[in-house]
Amino acid sequence: MRILMFGWEFPPNISGGLGTACYGLCEALVKQGHKITFVMPSSTISNDQKENIVRIINASDIEVTNSCKIENELFKNINFIRVGSNILPYTSPNQFAQSKREYNTCADNQDLWQKRYKLEGGYGANLMDEVARYAIVAAEIATSLKNEIDVIHCHDWLTYLAGIEARKILGVKLAVHVHATQYDRSKSDNQGVVSKIEKEGMLKADMVIAVSNHTKNIIIEKYKIPESKIEVVHNGVISDWMDITERKKNDNLKVVTFLGRITYQKGPEYFVEMAHQLLKCNDNIRFIMAGNGDLLEAMKEKVNQLGVSHKFIFTGFLDKNSIQEVFALTDAYVMPSVSEPFGISLLEAMLSKIPVVISKQSGVAEVVNDVIKVDYWDIDAMANAVNGIISYTELSNFMIDNGLKEAKNITWHNAAKKVTILYRKLSNTHNLYTTTEK
Repeated sequence: MRILMFGWEFPPNISGGLGTACYGLCEALVKQGHKITFVMPSSTISNDQKENIVRIINASDIEVTNSCKIENELFKNINFIRVGSNILPYTSPNQFAQSKREYNTCADNQDLWQKRYKLEGGYGANLMDEVARYAIVAAEIATSLKNEIDVIHCHDWLTYLAGIEARKILGVKLAVHVHATQYDRSKSDNQGVVSKIEKEGMLKADMVIAVSNHTKNIIIEKYKIPESKIEVVHNGVISDWMDITERKKNDNLKVVTFLGRITYQKGPEYFVEMAHQLLKCNDNIRFIMAGNGDLLEAMKEKVNQLGVSHKFIFTGFLDKNSIQEVFALTDAYVMPSVSEPFGISLLEAMLSKIPVVISKQSGVAEVVNDVIKVDYWDIDAMANAVNGIISYTELSNFMIDNGLKEAKNITWHNAAKKVTILYRKLSNTHNLYTTTEK
């Protein structure tokens, strides 16, 4: 089938699991005979991106005409608040200042809709503006692809409005892929702009694809989307993601790793509390906290207050090669997420021959068995699990061997097969089962 995909990340331009998931699914779908046109907002597309896998359209290169002006009730009723400081992640002070200058220039331009929009493709201060502009550009792209597309596939809320606008032009079915929700990120029944965009996207889509039953349940309970409209497709992992032939372990010093955005959703504070508890019975441990996020400085302060800062290493964001280096040192991997839609990094750790401890509140817990599962808030259980792994070689080896076998069977190939079936289901559905809010 001919698929028009809207994403926000694609390797090597990634900040988390979304870009990794987009790449893995696209690669597998193409191998199964599909043709994908992948749109991303980034103003620069690296030569490293796999154009031989998908055709990539840089949204910043598209010239927009008056006929493609977006008309969306949601954005008509939103007052965007411009924050005059660099408080959001993934944006440097220089990038923020440049983006603000460019926005102010555009805002005063009477030909606002007749121009090319430079879309940063990040998560900066003008994110909502970019989401709206992306939808405008999507309509223009769709106009140029009439009669060339069979289905539209959008990844996460950032692209939902783009998909809705493109469907108006193309008249084909729309699937929205929910990799995470605002509820996951905030753990509250947030009725802000992001939640409203998520709900509108799911209501207007012809199909909602959730990455886990955990996510499906949130969509039903918090967004009131009918269960009949939601399909679950678990993520996969690239089987040759890593092949560590030589471990860099030190029998006298154990390394326990946390990898992910350092935000409330990922449970970094529980990792720190677990570390503090574990050090009471075993002092020969070092803890690596890899990633960036709004709680990074708070976690640094917390380990300092607990008197264990000398046991911690904060690495910041890591690229794939750096993650491999960290995993080569790691004796146990912990993912204490408060609400995790899936958790691809856990599978990468299992492929890297690392025993893992995960929260029961994660989607990946639905598809793995050879791991230790605990409630994210149960610090004692988490510490006991990690202590068992680093203290008993037989337990560690058992989890490594069986975990490796298990992870190798959770592939993007299998995920793509399920998505292909869903594409066919959409194509054979003559009457849209799009739900309108009552």
